[in-house]
Amino acid sequence: MLDHVIKGATVVDGTGAAGRTADVGIHGGRIAVVGTVTQEARTTEDASGLVLAPGFVDPHTHYDAQLFWDPYATPSLNHGVTTVAGGNCGFTLAPLHPERPEDADYTRRMMSKVEGMALVALEQGAPWTWHSFGEYLDALEGRIAVNAGFMVGHCALRRYVMGPDAVGGQPNGEQLDAMVRLLRESMEAGAWGLSTTQSRSHSDGDGQPVASRHARPAELIALSRAVGEHGGTQIEAIVAGCLDQFSDAEVELFAEMSAAAGRPLNWNVLTIDAAVPERVPRQLLASERARKAGGRVVALTMPILTPMNMSLGTFCALNLIPGWGPVLALPVPERIEKLRDPDVRAEMLRRARSKEAGVFRRLANFGRYVIGDTYSEANAGLTGRVVRDIAEERGQEPFACLVEICARDELRTVLWPMPPDNDPPSWALRAQTWQHEDVLLGGSDAGAHLDRMCGAPYTTRFLGDCLRGRRLVGLEQAVRMLTDDPARLFGLRERGRIREGWHADLVLFDPERIDAGPATLVHDLPGDSPRLDSRALGVRAVWVNGVEAIRDDVVTGAVPGRVLRSGRDTETVGTR
Repeated sequence: MLDHVIKGATVVDGTGAAGRTADVGIHGGRIAVVGTVTQEARTTEDASGLVLAPGFVDPHTHYDAQLFWDPYATPSLNHGVTTVAGGNCGFTLAPLHPERPEDADYTRRMMSKVEGMALVALEQGAPWTWHSFGEYLDALEGRIAVNAGFMVGHCALRRYVMGPDAVGGQPNGEQLDAMVRLLRESMEAGAWGLSTTQSRSHSDGDGQPVASRHARPAELIALSRAVGEHGGTQIEAIVAGCLDQFSDAEVELFAEMSAAAGRPLNWNVLTIDAAVPERVPRQLLASERARKAGGRVVALTMPILTPMNMSLGTFCALNLIPGWGPVLALPVPERIEKLRDPDVRAEMLRRARSKEAGVFRRLANFGRYVIGDTYSEANAGLTGRVVRDIAEERGQEPFACLVEICARDELRTVLWPMPPDNDPPSWALRAQTWQHEDVLLGGSDAGAHLDRMCGAPYTTRFLGDCLRGRRLVGLEQAVRMLTDDPARLFGLRERGRIREGWHADLVLFDPERIDAGPATLVHDLPGDSPRLDSRALGVRAVWVNGVEAIRDDVVTGAVPGRVLRSGRDTETVGTR
């Protein structure tokens, strides 16, 4: 007897093949039948008019901590994501040195600063009972509703071996050997491989460059070689040029790391803007160079524009604009005084519009900002208005106008920058770039930057756009880009397609309604901390390993997810 039958759905199987009407039977967590089901089943549902697709695979998340207080990985699971890749950007919660309990505090403060996770949630929401990477994975086993795999972070490896000297120091020969051994032990326990960062935007809780930013190429190559010694592994890496355009040295570094490992290396995130036409070919040069060297470099890119709120009062992307950090780090009264100084504002604008600002130049058109929540009577009625219009009414320069609005709220004003690349040429360039063999959809950062952005709904929003909006790709191709493509990159065993015998990770949705609701601020984290959430529209149900985990945008309470471990749950994906 089957466990459940989904009858008469339009099955879009993830391979890109045309959808077809079929029944799908589930038994023992697997897809038992695709076609016409004649067997008896414990439960059956009519899916006429609905689309059944494989569960979506999100290749870039930071659910490492959230899964302890939210085993459902919301809102990703609501939006059809059944498998998440975590441990990205060089940041993981393990390993932790057993003789240095202070390392856990350092890690929490680093994650709070660099990934925008509420410190109180990190302190109260996770048990912090592990030391090895395997113990961390064990702590999640049997208690999550999604499938989750994790890279091991370079910062944690360095901190474990070098202690505080990991920030600013260089390993001696014995320490480098110890790092390699620790990486091997982590992969033997199930880590998917190595993640690392050398991005200038990544600083720890003390404001110092995170540990992996101090690594030299020889260290990165040694760790990459170790990745290649274990089956089912990958590399994920971030460098400064990911935010705009790679330097020649960064192109060579990515190619050498991937070739040394004999494994794909993915990076995040390729920003596509028709106003900067040279960016895409420059960024994909890393992929071309890697293939010549025997490696493979894959760029992640988002198929939607993810709204991000800003503030002059709390840490956000504005702090990462060159020269802005010191001003925005001042105590609020001093910060307001500085921001009201015309000379200071002029220098800030100059730096924000300079080439060194890279992709953050996108944030420099302050006239295009929309005012969000306000907190003073003086700003009553401004919510939802565009700064340019307010500035014209007041006879002010837009940045000066924005500063004055925020100052009246003691810098608590919420700001929403309007993206400059929401134009037909940019969307046409995206559609063209998505077809490249080394470009993959993803980069949600789900689980991070919780009160600033909500990238998790990219799956449903993209499908809605493909079905009823710009229609840049067809449904079957869109589903393949969200399912089989990332599953094959990571070598997920028997996941990513609707195929008999494969794991029953499935999402059932209404093609007339599939979409994501607007991001709204909720206070449901440990310590009543805030985060942005978004409702899934048109998602009828989500199954993980054959068990219903979502029904009509509500979690069922089941926790059928699995910790996916390298080698056991992933197969080796080579570079040739």
